[in-house]
Amino acid sequence: MKSILSLLILFSIPFITLAQSERIIDRNSIGWFTYNGNHQVSKKWAIHTEYQWRRTQYIRSWQQSLARIGAVYSLHELVKVSGGYTNLTTYPYGEHPVAGQMVPNREHRLYEDIQWSQTLARFNLEQRIRVEQRWMGESTVKGVHHLDTWNYANRIRYQLEIQYPLQGSSIDDREFYLTAFDELFINLGKDDNVYNQNRILGGVGYQFNDDLKLELGYLHQITRQSDLDPVSNRPIYEINQGFRLNLIYGIDFTRKEMPQPGR
Repeated sequence: MKSILSLLILFSIPFITLAQSERIIDRNSIGWFTYNGNHQVSKKWAIHTEYQWRRTQYIRSWQQSLARIGAVYSLHELVKVSGGYTNLTTYPYGEHPVAGQMVPNREHRLYEDIQWSQTLARFNLEQRIRVEQRWMGESTVKGVHHLDTWNYANRIRYQLEIQYPLQGSSIDDREFYLTAFDELFINLGKDDNVYNQNRILGGVGYQFNDDLKLELGYLHQITRQSDLDPVSNRPIYEINQGFRLNLIYGIDFTRKEMPQPGR
């Protein structure tokens, strides 16, 4: 419990420091439509597939497109490790586009993580630590679609996710539940910009069955851009607020009978 409290205090630092100095604030309304699936292929191994369709002005314009694939290994019933590849495209959006680019920026990532679960009273807690190796493409000539520079960086992420059943002592089929998470992103290496971003979500979910869930929540994201504003030389912080609609669907290929969605 002490470690959780310490991390929550750490999460609050960006919000406190945000008001302590003069910075450029870029506010955007966002809508994230996401899919997550772990597909069991053996007793210990699963394949992770994921896609996130991230929009600004809730749905009108592109923000980002993220596709991820990986392998998950169960060390224990409550402990898993995984690794894989992420492909991300960031489109120009807001009053201060990332790196001042007017064309999409592309990024390739490798990631490794460990996640562990526990139950505290009626709360289901899941924690995850993820390390990422990032190759970020950039065009040195504005308006040119060809990416001629690739920047390498490392990042670590910590996420605490909480779920709470609204019917009974556990989350069962055809039941609603509350869901929330907080995820902190920290840059690693020589970059003076240690803080990268923080995401907070709270909402409600519905479990159709063990393999199929649907969640809708309010999402609040604070991101510090890596580059300063070229005119004022001030740091740029994005405050993005909106919703996330998340579909969770996993297939267990080790079963003799394949599950039917919604049944």
